[in-house]
This record gives sequence, structure tokens and C-alpha cells, in this order.
Amino acid sequence: MRSLAIDRLDPVTGHGVVFDDGAALSVPLTLPGDIVAVEGGEVRLIAADSPLRQTPPCPHFAACGGCQLQHMRDDALADWKRGIVADALARHGVEADIRPTVTVPPASRRRARFTLQRTKKGASFGFLAAGTHRVIDLDACPVLDPALLAALPDLKAIALAGAPRKRAVTLHVTRTDSGLDVLAEGMKALDLPLRETLARLADRADLARLSWNGDILAERRPPALRFGPATVHPAPGAFLQAVRETEGIVLDLLRDALDGARAVADLFCGCGTFALPLAERAAVTAVDSEAPAIAALDRAARACPALRPVTARVRDLFRAPLMPDELAGFDAVVLDPPRAGAKAQVAALAGSRVPLVAMVSCNPATFARDAAALTAGGYRAGTVVPIDQFRWSPHTEVVGLFRHP
Repeated sequence: MRSLAIDRLDPVTGHGVVFDDGAALSVPLTLPGDIVAVEGGEVRLIAADSPLRQTPPCPHFAACGGCQLQHMRDDALADWKRGIVADALARHGVEADIRPTVTVPPASRRRARFTLQRTKKGASFGFLAAGTHRVIDLDACPVLDPALLAALPDLKAIALAGAPRKRAVTLHVTRTDSGLDVLAEGMKALDLPLRETLARLADRADLARLSWNGDILAERRPPALRFGPATVHPAPGAFLQAVRETEGIVLDLLRDALDGARAVADLFCGCGTFALPLAERAAVTAVDSEAPAIAALDRAARACPALRPVTARVRDLFRAPLMPDELAGFDAVVLDPPRAGAKAQVAALAGSRVPLVAMVSCNPATFARDAAALTAGGYRAGTVVPIDQFRWSPHTEVVGLFRHP
């Protein structure tokens, strides 16, 4: 048996990594500086001596799979996440001005996915346990917006009323400006008694909207999201940033960088998180593959006379990216693709002469890959800001600016 020190954290899992005869061994819930015993490829913690360690703030830590790094000091976690972004860019040969990580406050997550699982003793409602399909029955969470946390009993009652006996079900819950928007998936088919029960439960919980297996079941008030001067009424399950503060961080950077731009393209625009606020100063062309999101954005833009012209278009940018000739009229392009990145669209941008590209990403690895493609096309990487939007997890949001000479 050998005693070895944890060397680093894995950037994907957040687990500690120790090297034994050149082999990397992953050790959950450890930090650099912790001492582990290694024997026959098996590892166990024997001394939690890391100076980076703190007391986790959640009673469900280590059981719940939602937060892997609550035992790490916030300053150390912020430095680590900046390092993830720096390492990813360095692997692709991209030099940039990487700013310190901006960390969102606790109790700010406005969007969450809860699971209900029936058990022999009743049912559990909450998040999945780490590495399993077992559900942690949630009664506390330092990440969630207080409105989501307070609604847990009512949400559990709704899920329990409609869940089949032998299948776990999911509730996607978003706090909007007009109340909670709930999308229930995997549920039983509706009959009259179930409709009446759910309507009563939704009323008791004062939900803005309850959607059932994709169809709207009850709507007391249209869910509303304020993006700049415009109000969007999103479709059920619409994508938006998980934390409102993230929108403000990104928009501050975009507004400064795009000052003076007259025509902006917002690609992978969703329902208008950035497109609508940016339209206060510039004409915006907003493009996304999700027709309901584009329809919601278009309605919001038309109802807001304070905005400059907004053109909303449905287009699959993975299969049909905007090509250099289509991009020629824009002063700037903003893109916020999913985790897979925007390889095809970035290749087209790299062949263009758009003066400024602002890229938002939830995956430093694909962000770095796409950044390398832009720099290979003549762009110069400028400010890059890591954002710790998903607190105490390994995930890092990134926004970066790229300018063409």
C-alpha cells in the first residue's frame, strides 16, 4: 500500500486524480493535497488535508449528483474554472485575455429538472443520486432559487398524481417573471378525474402554467420573461440561461463590445435572451432552428416599439450555416450554440470579414475548438470571461470576443 497525494481535478467529472505508476486514478470527493492510499488499483481517502477544502453547505452533498465540488473553497473553484478555460485554449494554440471567473450567487438557479421515483415506502422527488438512477428526496438546496425550493411539496404532489406506477417521471420547472412554468414529461394519459386533480394542484401552487407531456393543461398567467425592454412568452420547455445574473454578465460585455454596431446577427438565439436587448441599439437578425422559440421572439419584438428592426428566422445552423456572403452586411455576430459547439457556422464565419464575433458557450472544450477555427481564419482572440453559472459543479460558461483586423 502506498500513500499518494491527489494531484489535480478532472475537468469533466470534478473528481480528484492521483497517478500511480503512470496510471491516472479518479477519486470522487477529493481535492489536490488530499492523501489517499493506493493498493492494487483501489483507492481510499486517508487524510482530507487539502488547504482548498471547506465545509459543504448542503446536507445532501456527496449523495446528490447535482453538486460535485461543494467541498472546495469558492476562490479556489473560481481559479480552477479559469484554468479549465485557459488549458482548453492553450491546447488549441489560442492566446486570449482570460479574465478572472465571475461567480453567480447561491440560491439563483431559476431552471431545474426534478425526477419523481416511486418507492416501496412512497415516492422520492428531487435530483438523481451521483452515478445512479436513484432519486434523492430533496428538502434543501443552496443552488435553487427560493421560489423553486418553496414549491417542492406542490411539485411533488403534481408529479405523484400523474406518474405511472413503474416509471420515473420528470418535471422541468422554470421561474419566470409571472410565476413558475412547469413541463411534466413521461406522465399518464389525461382523463377527466386526473385533469380536475391537476387543475386543483396547479391552482394551489399558483403556477403560471402547467404543461403535460408537451401540451398545455392549465395556464393562469402566460409565463413571461423580460429581455431588455421586451417581454417574451416562451413555449413550454424553452431554453434560457439557468441563472438570470448570467444574462446580465454577458450582456454587459456584449453591449460594450458592440457599441456603434448597426447590424447584428444573433445565431442560436433561442427566444431572444440577447437578441432583444441588443435590438435597443442595432437592427438584429435572430436565427434558430426551434420554430416555437423564434415565434415567441418575433411576437415579443413586434409588441415592443422601443426596438430597432428585428428579423426572426427559423434555420438549422448545423446543416445550413449562414455563409460568408450572407454575413457580409453585419457589423457583429453573436452565437450561443449548444454544448456541441458550432463547427459548421464557425467555419463559415472564419471565411467572412465580420468585424466582431462574440461567442457564448457552456463547454470550454468546444469553445476552444471553435476559437481555434476563428483565429485560423484571421480573427484575433480578445477578452474571454469564464462564468461559474453552475455553482459547485465542473461546468463552466464562457463568453469570448474575436475581432477581424
